[in-house]
Amino acid sequence: MATSSVSKVSGRRGCVSGYAVDVPLAHSAPPPPAQLRPLPLPPALDGFFLSLCPRLVASSLAEGAEGWGSQGCFVFKPDFKRKKISFPIADYFNEGESLSEDSKLRFDTCQLLWQQMKSEAEELQEELNKNLFDKLIEFLEKSHLEFRKKSTNWNYQIKSREIPTAALVLGVNVTDHDLTFKGLTAMLRDTITPYVVSLQAKECPDVKHLLQKLASQVMGCHIDMESTEEEEEECVQLSQKKMHYSMAFLSTWYRNVTQKKGSESVNKKITSSSQWKKSPPIVIILKDIESFSTKVLQDFIIISSQYLHQLPIVLVLGIATSPIIIHRLLPHAVSFLCIELLQSLSCKEHLAKLLDKLLLTTRFPFKLNEKALQVLINIFLYHDFSVQNFIKGLQLAILEHFYSQPLSILCCDLPEVKRRIHSLSEDQCESIRRLPSFMRYVEKQTPEKQVASLTNERFLKEQTMRFLEELHIYHENFFIVLKCLHAFTSSLPKYPLGRQIRELYCACLEKNIWESQEYEPALQLLRMLAKDELMAILHKCVEVFRSSPGKQLGSTAEKLKEFLAQFQSLEETESNEEENGSGSQQKGLQKTDLYHLQKSLLEMKELRSSNKKQTKFEVQRDKVVDMIDNLVRKYLFPPDTQTLYEVVYFTGAHTLREHLNAAPRIALHTALNNPYHYLKNQALKSEDDSIPNVAPDICIAYKLHLECSRLINVVDWSEAFATVVTAAEETDPNSTASEEIKEIIHARFIRAVSELELLGFIKPTKQKTDHVARLTWGGC
Repeated sequence: MATSSVSKVSGRRGCVSGYAVDVPLAHSAPPPPAQLRPLPLPPALDGFFLSLCPRLVASSLAEGAEGWGSQGCFVFKPDFKRKKISFPIADYFNEGESLSEDSKLRFDTCQLLWQQMKSEAEELQEELNKNLFDKLIEFLEKSHLEFRKKSTNWNYQIKSREIPTAALVLGVNVTDHDLTFKGLTAMLRDTITPYVVSLQAKECPDVKHLLQKLASQVMGCHIDMESTEEEEEECVQLSQKKMHYSMAFLSTWYRNVTQKKGSESVNKKITSSSQWKKSPPIVIILKDIESFSTKVLQDFIIISSQYLHQLPIVLVLGIATSPIIIHRLLPHAVSFLCIELLQSLSCKEHLAKLLDKLLLTTRFPFKLNEKALQVLINIFLYHDFSVQNFIKGLQLAILEHFYSQPLSILCCDLPEVKRRIHSLSEDQCESIRRLPSFMRYVEKQTPEKQVASLTNERFLKEQTMRFLEELHIYHENFFIVLKCLHAFTSSLPKYPLGRQIRELYCACLEKNIWESQEYEPALQLLRMLAKDELMAILHKCVEVFRSSPGKQLGSTAEKLKEFLAQFQSLEETESNEEENGSGSQQKGLQKTDLYHLQKSLLEMKELRSSNKKQTKFEVQRDKVVDMIDNLVRKYLFPPDTQTLYEVVYFTGAHTLREHLNAAPRIALHTALNNPYHYLKNQALKSEDDSIPNVAPDICIAYKLHLECSRLINVVDWSEAFATVVTAAEETDPNSTASEEIKEIIHARFIRAVSELELLGFIKPTKQKTDHVARLTWGGC
């Protein structure tokens, strides 16, 4: 640690930043140079004395004010910046001494694949937000129509104190809200108004700070749009003076800006019609309304409503729970709001669309196996409902796959795969032979093919190309049949195969879906579908099969169209028969009493049950179900049955769980009980359960406290700590240096105990004053 330079003005003797300083008094002879005597203080106490320097200076000045004149002590910490050593990101793909020959290629492939998937996810986010943003723009157009026209209508005068408010119900996935508000702010500034303000509850503890934040952001937006140096300097001077911001000040500023001759330059970036350029609204976005104080919000809304005839204010409330929170937070000020409710797409539907874009497609070769996908879905469902965190987990899976799998260089498009297969080295060919799926394939072949696969590289490369092409075709058929099966089973009672496509997809990845217990009951329910339900499902399946690039499933789409035509013809013939039958039935039952009517109905029911003859619709319905069953058994087998599936499938579910599923208790115990696990310092490595004296102080104190019972004697704990720390040192106990070392060790022990108390391992107890209570692993 760098030492501190000390400058002195006549004063007293003191200790500053680990040094004893002799400073002569003001009335004495000219002071000699300051005599600095280094004290062996630890870094923590050095920082502790630095934090006490202001108090030390203040006390010395107070004591010397009466008789000594001005005196003081000033500490100057050396200001140095450590140079950051940056390594190329691709170097992290090199595994220490065994440098991989294709690490750079794998890294480039990983980066290219992730950029493509990331851009696809961003396009999906923009597409989903477009509907919400369009509704918001429509609301803004209606909100201040009278304000722009300067209307004197009586109805307008009545509503002039109601603030137009858009309540955006975004869901409980709070971590995704920032991305939505960021896109909303950019869209409003580009199309509607430059005056867009984003406020958070932590920035607005009271109305004063809220108004100050509002005015500074609004005026800052104005400067950003004009970008003139003179007004930027003026704004900086105003902010430095810390003016008293208020709604009256803001309304005066807004009137001056909108009425000046060059006002159009303020809005030169707005691309919409000129109706916004005359009086652009001030949009105030309250991101987390549930976190705002009720008093602050109510006071701000009441104040703002008084200036609506001067300021076109529009509120946008970000709601994570329910719209009823507005009435709970604003019981008195809700009457000043004209609320328009806008609902965003639910996070579960967003995840379903994301899976369809990124994983249930052949556009991207990378895939997740059942366990890895289930880890990400469980984190999504049981932790935060955050789609962005799901995308980050997917990014981690991609990075781990390309880092740990040397054959991931073949996880790319088919044209590129052909080029890379021809340039495979001997080690890479040997890696292909060691894959479990390839070994299973070789075991089933004839002896001649086995020898060729294990010895002939040219034959191996041809096989590898064929296997990867078959894997691509397998994915095309798999995803189409999967979506078709989901269309049939997603509306069944109790959802035997899952309501969401992700549930069905995980089941198909794990094992043969037709071997599950839920498959046969699902088929039985499909054989009971009504005609209108079945026809609607068939229309969905036809659209799915039309997107099929393969030739094998093209004929299936034609069969589905034939079934639809047959059902439509059956519907027409049955409607005609019902009309004729209803007329004859009315004639036959016209003079029948209740007794004979019940008797005839029972006879008809017995006759139908005895015949048990299926109708034409039931026959066709069974044919449709049988066709779907055949498609499932033909195409929906798990991916681990495919040869070389390891090239594109990430199977490290445990890696995702370790990085994404936080276990703070286990991590803390491991770090404190075995610091070598994280620090990788050989001096900390101990085979037995001993405590090395070079371990961090908190680790020594922690391992000693594990040996104690519920109550820990602090004196005994301190003595044991000192024994461990000074185990390898030989010092004279009567020397002055030994006393100083004891004080330092005691200070280190106090710091370690304080850190353990902060982490929640111990707490003070009133049972015994010199004891602390243990809180974990069998504590109280």
